[in-house]
Amino acid sequence: MLQMQQWNKNLALILAFMAFSTITHAQEFWQKISNPTMEEMASKFKDYPSVYSQTVTWGWEGNITREKIAANLDIFKNHGLFTVSIEAGYGMPFEYLSEGWFESVKIAVEEAKKRDMHVWIIDEGKYPSGFAGGKFNKEKPELRMQGLVVKEKIPFKGGETFTKKTSSSIISAIATNQNDQSSQVIPINSNGINWKAPAGNWEILLIEHKFKTSVTRAVNNPTHGKDTTNSLCDYLNPLATKQFLEFTHVQYKKYIGSEFGKTVLGFRGDEPDYGFTPWTPKLPEEFKKLKGYDIVPYLGVIFIKYLTVEQQRMKADYWDVWSYMFGKNFFDVQAEWCKANGIEYVVHLNHEEKMMSLVRSGGDFFRTMRHVGVPGVDAIWLQIWPDKVADYPKLASSAAHMYGKPRSLSESFAAYTIKPSVPQAKWVIDYQLVRGINLFEYMFWPINETKVPNGYLGDDDFIPVAKYSNRASYLLSNGIPVAQVALYHPTGNLWMGDEAANTNTLDIAQSLSEHQIDYDFVDDQGLESVFTLEKKGFKNLSGQIYTTVIIPTINYISKKVLNRLDAFTKHGGQVIFMGNHPKLSIEKTFLNAENTSEFNWGYIEPTGKVTNAMLSKITSKDVRFETSIPSIKYLHRTWKDAEMYFFFNESDQEQTTKARFKGNGDVTLWDAASGEISPIKVISKDVGAISIDLHLNAHETKFIVIGSSKK
Repeated sequence: MLQMQQWNKNLALILAFMAFSTITHAQEFWQKISNPTMEEMASKFKDYPSVYSQTVTWGWEGNITREKIAANLDIFKNHGLFTVSIEAGYGMPFEYLSEGWFESVKIAVEEAKKRDMHVWIIDEGKYPSGFAGGKFNKEKPELRMQGLVVKEKIPFKGGETFTKKTSSSIISAIATNQNDQSSQVIPINSNGINWKAPAGNWEILLIEHKFKTSVTRAVNNPTHGKDTTNSLCDYLNPLATKQFLEFTHVQYKKYIGSEFGKTVLGFRGDEPDYGFTPWTPKLPEEFKKLKGYDIVPYLGVIFIKYLTVEQQRMKADYWDVWSYMFGKNFFDVQAEWCKANGIEYVVHLNHEEKMMSLVRSGGDFFRTMRHVGVPGVDAIWLQIWPDKVADYPKLASSAAHMYGKPRSLSESFAAYTIKPSVPQAKWVIDYQLVRGINLFEYMFWPINETKVPNGYLGDDDFIPVAKYSNRASYLLSNGIPVAQVALYHPTGNLWMGDEAANTNTLDIAQSLSEHQIDYDFVDDQGLESVFTLEKKGFKNLSGQIYTTVIIPTINYISKKVLNRLDAFTKHGGQVIFMGNHPKLSIEKTFLNAENTSEFNWGYIEPTGKVTNAMLSKITSKDVRFETSIPSIKYLHRTWKDAEMYFFFNESDQEQTTKARFKGNGDVTLWDAASGEISPIKVISKDVGAISIDLHLNAHETKFIVIGSSKK
């Protein structure tokens, strides 16, 4: 009751805060989708704007002085890194988020400004984002993270009556028959539980809501470990997010707000997620509003192993609602604050490389990233390495493309179990560049006057790689993405535990790339309402048009999505169903999903695999190779008067083929390592297309531009 009163008491504060957030600053050139001319891009290619530089995680540990800050910034600049991401560390002479901390950050911003460098601020004292260095424990315990747990497991024999007085925190109960794994929901009333068990051997679970936090690694933790000492805030409560901003962003604004959007580019969040089932006091009310039924009596189904179809659908409804609240009340609130203050919010989640784990801990990736200024992923633990297939960076770049954001982030090389050499690090960078990432945060550089870190980052041979990646980001952050294939991301089916949908989606993604067909993952929101219907396609907020939509092998699909896909085909678009049509459509709830109506539009690929017959239905190909070379990946962006193609040979063998490109005009090679532009010999020209001999050495990349330069 006290928690509910606190919500009502602060409602006016929420409304005032959100109203303030709608006052936005004009976006700088690097914050919005651009459509430059070839001449404009060429004029800044060698000496690109410093805002396109990659950033480095700058760990502040030990004594922090102006002299150390200045010395580090000089080293970074000499290494081709013109942007830093400040991270609080252990053993600092002042407490994190104290006056001493903010004064030191102010000094760093002053010194960066002198050098035409830029600053991102990591928004937490380690990770995940949202505990404000322990302030929620100390100052706002009522806004701490909450979750659902099994309070008690009680064995019980059938034929007897189970009676128990329960506390107000026990909100749901369920019993599972250990003989046949059937289950029954147990009613709870004001007097507690009075349930007669049918025949069988039962285990009763009592479900409790309580303050509970995902683990955190905090600068104020003497063990330097990950534990629950410092609680995260309640991600599902907008008041808690506002309080997080008050503890952090608002304080930074007092010290360095005059450099917001100039020297200071924004705040970077890190791995907000749940390691358990989320809860917040407002969730039942929000659930009933969105789904039309009361979920509380059925919450026990989340904790049992064997679910009926009806129970699995209820669980999916629960995931749908808390995912919606997570996106709206945590990510959107921060994104709006940053937008209102002329800076960007960049963040990545956890488990992006494992979609089933991602939807369990993060809910809906695209919902969380919809309003984030720079969607992100991270590359740790050798998740990206030559012996792996890892297309997940496409999640971040797809979110950016769909929702009109020019940049997408990868925090790369943390906790790599093999310390990469410079060539290995470049391979990992190129692997992500060709999947649409155009901003890297390189890990890790501890603050030190004289010593550079071991490994690729401190190696002088990395300096040209840093400058290469900066120019690559300049090229890949401008213009409009051109991928014309949209691959539906089956988040709702993953909530239903559909491993086949997960596997099929990943297989399709890999096969498309190996056939030089660029694509974006797309989500329900984009297909239902965000994309506009244009001639032969869906137009996203970047101005990109999808002419083909591929639906992986799934059972469930939104009724709105089906209706939009029908309209899409009537506008000339192509829909490809892998395996079969989805069998069930969702209008409001998974619980009340209905059989899909008969429809005869769209092509069905019965094998569920990428076959030649299926590929023949994708007619809008902008690159064609004379011979099949799966190891060459590419992406394509368009400028006002030119087409820009990026190729990467992922293999350790040289590759040569005749390549046909969409475009008109001269063909030039843009060398991102040197900043030089040189002509490429053309084999033949057709109407709107050009053919060349494409040769790529082992692990080589090439930027090829087709357009008419003015001389």
